Amino acid sequence: MIQFLKISLITLLSFNFLNAAELGNYLKSAYEGNSKLNAERQNFSAINENKNISRSKFLPNLTISGDISDQNSTNRTNSSGSTLSDTNLQSETRSYEITQKIFDGFQGINNYKKSELEVEQAKIKLKSTEQSVMLDALNAYYDLYYKGESLKFYKENNDLFERQVETDRARLQRGEISLTDLAQSESSLAGAYANLIRSETEYVASKENFVRVIGTEVPEIVSFVDFKLNLPNNLVTALQESEKNNPGLLISQIDYLISEKDLNIERAGLSPSATLSFKSSESSGTSSTVDDQDQETVKATVTWPIFKGGENLSTIKKAKYKVAQYKLLYEDNLKKNKTDTSNSWSKFQSFQSVLKSTEAQVKAAEIANEGITLEYETGKKRTTLEVIQSRTLLLNAKINLAKAQKDYMISKFELMAIIGRLTFDNLTAS
Repeated sequence: MIQFLKISLITLLSFNFLNAAELGNYLKSAYEGNSKLNAERQNFSAINENKNISRSKFLPNLTISGDISDQNSTNRTNSSGSTLSDTNLQSETRSYEITQKIFDGFQGINNYKKSELEVEQAKIKLKSTEQSVMLDALNAYYDLYYKGESLKFYKENNDLFERQVETDRARLQRGEISLTDLAQSESSLAGAYANLIRSETEYVASKENFVRVIGTEVPEIVSFVDFKLNLPNNLVTALQESEKNNPGLLISQIDYLISEKDLNIERAGLSPSATLSFKSSESSGTSSTVDDQDQETVKATVTWPIFKGGENLSTIKKAKYKVAQYKLLYEDNLKKNKTDTSNSWSKFQSFQSVLKSTEAQVKAAEIANEGITLEYETGKKRTTLEVIQSRTLLLNAKINLAKAQKDYMISKFELMAIIGRLTFDNLTAS
């Protein structure tokens, strides 16, 4: 007996492992093929170039230019009105200029730091989108499991009522039951068939959603997979992790930091700036008296925008208002995140308890239904109504169990998402 239990346990664990691997393949399909997630990857790559753009402001600029001109002068006269000969002047100029910004009031530094924040924010947005896609895929999978189990139970229930109606018709002819008992069975069969049609419609809709979200064909059998996730042990830990890693909160925090950099950039616009440039040019045929000419110029330029019609002061005030705005939004998101995390934790604990109670409910309903059905079929004092009620309780208990399993798993994934851990790598490593 002990050996049989060991074999059964190993078989069950292997079966769950295979199901987890299959679900991992579906998550991989959504992770690699989801258009929204791929678009966010492209957005991250684009924003990542902002650092190179900001860094380029610190480097010198090199400009090479050249021009060729052909100038014809005709009908020329001097101041006394005498005619002068026509001239033809062909000139050519080649030059290069190197410009280096020496100081810009720390505008360049703040722009570079802002670009770093934007890249970090884009990375977090990519993670947030990944979590959203993973949650949608998991919802699609477990909803298909729940709808598939419900359809299976409704089919079994419909078949049982069909057999009961046939049996009750035979028993009515033998005088063992009344016409009322048969009518109750037929009425229950009609209700079971209606539930079956509704369940089939819901299952078809769930299959279509599965294909849309995950992008693969629907499997014939969808099994329940109990992911072993590394969840926080208590609410305090969950709150701490959420405050550090929740994508929405981190995005809000970076918005606030970026607004501070924008304010610094606007303030730098009031500061003086200095630029150093070196230009070298070679010219030929520039005039009738000069044939060739080489020229080198070194120039230092200092500019200080003192007054621009009040625009510079207004932009600083605007930037200050933005800082205040994003600070308030961040503080509000801190409170909201705390509430959302607490609700998610409570939801997880609640669905965990519901799952345990529904498992016990199914076991009790199975025992009761088996006993009542046996007593009814052997002619003991059990009515048709009691059998119908018992069967209905068992059906509802089984459906409630499938829903409780789905709700329990989704509550775990939602908790993982709110603490920032619902990523493809974390799920497939579980």
